[in-house]
Amino acid sequence: MSLTAGIVGLPNVGKSTLFNAITKAGAEMANYPFATIDPNVGMVEVPDHRLNRIDELIPAKKVIHTTFEFTDIAGIVKGASKGEGLGNKFLENIRQVDAIVHVVRAFDDDNVTHVNNKIDPLDDIETINLELTLADLESINKRYERVEKVARTKDKEALAEFNVLKRIKPVLEAGKPVRSLEFDEDEQKIVKGLFLLTSKPVLYVANIAEDDMAEPEKVAYVQQIQKYAQAEGAETLAVSAKTEEEIAQLDEGDKKDFLEAEGVEESGLDRLIKASYKLLGLATFFTAGGKETRAWTFNKGMKAPQVAGIIHSDFERGFIRAETVSFADLDKYGSIAAAREAGKLRQEGKEYEVQDGDIIEFRFNV
Repeated sequence: MSLTAGIVGLPNVGKSTLFNAITKAGAEMANYPFATIDPNVGMVEVPDHRLNRIDELIPAKKVIHTTFEFTDIAGIVKGASKGEGLGNKFLENIRQVDAIVHVVRAFDDDNVTHVNNKIDPLDDIETINLELTLADLESINKRYERVEKVARTKDKEALAEFNVLKRIKPVLEAGKPVRSLEFDEDEQKIVKGLFLLTSKPVLYVANIAEDDMAEPEKVAYVQQIQKYAQAEGAETLAVSAKTEEEIAQLDEGDKKDFLEAEGVEESGLDRLIKASYKLLGLATFFTAGGKETRAWTFNKGMKAPQVAGIIHSDFERGFIRAETVSFADLDKYGSIAAAREAGKLRQEGKEYEVQDGDIIEFRFNV
């Protein structure tokens, strides 16, 4: 299951620094705009303490985390929707991702140039959101008249799409994102096919100074970003990208000591990966014991046969049942045998909706 979150923002807000910290991929960094022209893509392990606990209780030869993909996209400037600053290329890169991680500068530093020569998080956010909205509006306008003509012939598909376009157009004209609208299942399929930039879920990341790591909620810039995000139903995460890049180079022991010294329980990167994963409606199930204990990604709402198919198509095709225990129950009772004795090992059928943290053994026959 390959889904990716695109890291966007104005030039020099810390996107590539954050990407480096996440993936340790060494993306180019420079104190000038457009250091990143082609998008960098990196895979990261999704941190999950449950894996180690499962391996303690059901030993395996190796443990495998599930992964998540981040794409580092070059900085956007005013006029990007009209091609400014290589805008067309950047907007197309955003079009290809599934979610947006919007990095916003929330620190003062005279040594780091700001493209607008001032630190104003809300202006930065609105600059990018406006460009994405304008690009979407241009796309909708191009499609609107053509689809309207076909819809007049009573073509069902065209009529359904036109009804969606009629809802989207005034929202974009008002400067609001498409994600502010609610769509039913059929409408969502149409919206997905339009590849609109502002239909993608977004997570705002406030890039703060190291000194603010322990109490980011007290930073005025962060408060401004949170208020803006809340108004559109989005989440905000405060991270010190430069510090996280340094932390990423440490071994686990030193990393733990550093975080304790900073008064932080969990690294910003771990929180970012988890938040991005959640943003896309993803969850994790486990297979355990034998050759490997492994975490697998699935979309929330998937039923047991579909989830089985993530492992192998034969599992879905010949699905019989899913022998399932929740992580919470395994953790509580200490073994599969004890969970079974307590009535917590369940036999689930084709209609079972898999839950985050389920440990499953699929039974199938082909």
